[in-house]
Amino acid sequence: MASDTLHALNGNPKCIFFTDFDGTITLRDSNDYLTDNLGFGYEKRRQGNIDILEGSLSFRDGFRDMMNSVKTPFPECIKELNANIKLDPHFREFYMWTREVGVPVIVLSSGMQPIIRSLLVHLIGPEGEDIEIGSNDVVDRPGRSRDEEGGWEIKFHDDSHFGHDKSLTIRPYAEAIAKMPENDRPTLFYAGDGVSDLSAAKETDLLFAKKGHDLVTYCEREGVPFTIFEDFSTILAKTKDIYSGKTNVKKVAAEGAKEFREGGNEMEKAQ
Repeated sequence: MASDTLHALNGNPKCIFFTDFDGTITLRDSNDYLTDNLGFGYEKRRQGNIDILEGSLSFRDGFRDMMNSVKTPFPECIKELNANIKLDPHFREFYMWTREVGVPVIVLSSGMQPIIRSLLVHLIGPEGEDIEIGSNDVVDRPGRSRDEEGGWEIKFHDDSHFGHDKSLTIRPYAEAIAKMPENDRPTLFYAGDGVSDLSAAKETDLLFAKKGHDLVTYCEREGVPFTIFEDFSTILAKTKDIYSGKTNVKKVAAEGAKEFREGGNEMEKAQ
């Protein structure tokens, strides 16, 4: 029997699919877009990213600095993002297949829930309302309103240095599944592109790591089973094959590691 908090286990699914949002489901990071265009700009954001990678700045503090630099009223931020952020061209097909076969999809993001929900509904349609989201949130500043200039701020999901430790959502599922009879255990997938996704990926059976991004290198180094993807057409094909029993996680991970060693981690140039 599934816990009331582990909704995705209801119905005994064969698979559960966790996924990052920005740069994974979308082609561009919505938070980077806000910072570059409405906040303190690309150069300062890029320096913050370098400081985070070098360990002199936590992801939480760096991300708060980015969002604090955006003074535009929050409804206008959402309007700007809906006009400029595009979906992976194959995600909608993937998501419709998961609905058809009963595979729960859970978005885990360092972004803000109202932005993610608005983009999902805008880009997918009303079905986007059904996707479970685990993320940070947005709140009014004390004595202010998010509808006014400088009136909003980010509210972090937890106290971790990430602001949102995605593994905290996945781990209870992994622990509950480990207690189930082996033949009843659903396969856990995760798709992501960044180093912040690594802790989440370690909790799942197979990671889809976006080609051309640091996560692939980190997974190879840390021994996390992974396979490379460039867009959701690859994810859909491989998930379908695992779901139907044509292949399994170990084979896909072995093929992914071989592909990485032979082909490297560079994204193919558009023709």
